[in-house]
Formats: sequence, C-alpha cells, structure tokens
Amino acid sequence: MRLLLLPALALAAAAQTVDPDPPMSASRLARIEEFRKKAVAVTPRFEAHAFTGSGGQTMPYRLFRPAKLDPARKYPLVLFLHGAGGLGADNRKQYTGGNLFGSHVWALEENQARRPAFILAPQTDRGWGYRGALRSGEPEPEAMAQGAKLAFELLDKILADLPIDRTRIYVTGQSMGGAGSWYMAMRRPDLFAAAVPVCGGGNPAKAAVLRSLPIWNFHGTAAPTVPVKFSRDMIEAVRAAGGKPLHTEYEGVRHNSWEWAYTEPALPGWLFAQHK
Repeated sequence: MRLLLLPALALAAAAQTVDPDPPMSASRLARIEEFRKKAVAVTPRFEAHAFTGSGGQTMPYRLFRPAKLDPARKYPLVLFLHGAGGLGADNRKQYTGGNLFGSHVWALEENQARRPAFILAPQTDRGWGYRGALRSGEPEPEAMAQGAKLAFELLDKILADLPIDRTRIYVTGQSMGGAGSWYMAMRRPDLFAAAVPVCGGGNPAKAAVLRSLPIWNFHGTAAPTVPVKFSRDMIEAVRAAGGKPLHTEYEGVRHNSWEWAYTEPALPGWLFAQHK
C-alpha cells in the first residue's frame, strides 16, 4: 500500500489513518468478509423511490434515513455514485452486489450510532459524467452530462425536503462512480464538504477548482479497467493547484479496490469530520 503525492503534513496524517496491513493479509480479507455479513442487516432500510427531473426523465434512487431523527438537528448526507455494474433502472443494482460497500459502509450500525447520516444512492442508465474526459486529448463539452444533471436535481430536492446539514454533504463513488465523483465535485465544488473517489479519474485540466476540497482518493495499482494513472493525474493536478488531497494506492489490487477503500477503519471518521 502506498501514499503518493502528499505534502509532509498530509502524508503524516494519512500514514496514521491507513491500515498498515497488506491488502491481501488475512486481517484485511477477514474485515471485507465481515463487512458483507454486517451489511445484510441494513439493506432493507434503503427505501425505494423515483424522481422525475425537469426534462421528464426518471431517476430511480434509494434513500437511507437515520433511525431516530431529532427535530432540532440537521444531519450529514452521503451521495453514493454506483459503478457501471449498477447501470439500469431496476433500483437495486446501484446499492447491492459490487456496489454494496460504498453505499452501505455509512449505514452500518456502528457508524450510524456515532455518525447518523442520510445516504442517497441514485441509479443512472447513462453514466454520471463525460467518460471521454478520461481519454487524453478529448475535450470535455461545456454542457453538463445528463446523469450528473439529473442527480444534481434529485439532490437539490432532497436537500429542500429533508433536515440535511448543508455544510456536510459528501460525494463518493467507485469506477464509473469514482469518475462521477470527480466530475460532479468539479461541476459544483462549493456544494460538497469532501469527496472520496475510488478507482476513477477525471479531467486534470479542470481539477484546479478542487484545490480547497478535502479529498481522499483510492486506487488499486493493478487495475486493468481504469488504470491507476487516471487517479495519479488527478491528484497531481489538484496538488499543482495548491490542494492537499490524500491518495491511497493498494499494491497488487485490481479494479475492485472499493472493497479495501470502504473498509478502511478511519474513513468514516475522516469523512464526517469534514465541514464546509
């Protein structure tokens, strides 16, 4: 496991938070399996809904609510963007199967007990951002990608309807959703308090807008589908603009680095400590 491209203070902080055991160690693999078992208990609490946007398009989504809402309190919200395995309109694949880890980690009983939060898991059938931005030399259109546009409209409605703390809105996602996390954060950098992209990538030419955003990025060094270079390029671009993102690489891990990223013991505490 490696931490790259960090200033001295950020490197010291990150070194204290990342599990030092190798990705394939018995302890880490056991934690991943334990997560799968614990997640089953909270899956039924993700409510099924559908949202119709301004253009008449429908976006299915799942919403997790804290068990007990204090009427005098506002709560954080985590926006989870699924990977390509969640594409469709069944309102299930985006928070189960391969998308279980990133959607459920915040909902686990021990995390909700300490950090109650809403979780929003929308489902797109077209992607979150402009995939061509990952290919060198291909310009990104000025018009916002339809998946991100509809997700923002849904998010704005949720913020208007529920007791959300607008200083603690977080975006995270894996693979296609990792790219979507970069993309949506760059489109509305003032909306989010932090971003956790996993095995994604984005347009380094636009990354300077994220210099003030807390970011913890993850990637497997052996990922064949989305090469680790995509993450490194984004981290380098944010650093060059004066940002201080955290970046964790899992040596030898392929595309499913989300299983390690979302089971990092320190991740929930780090995320919910971030405020605008």
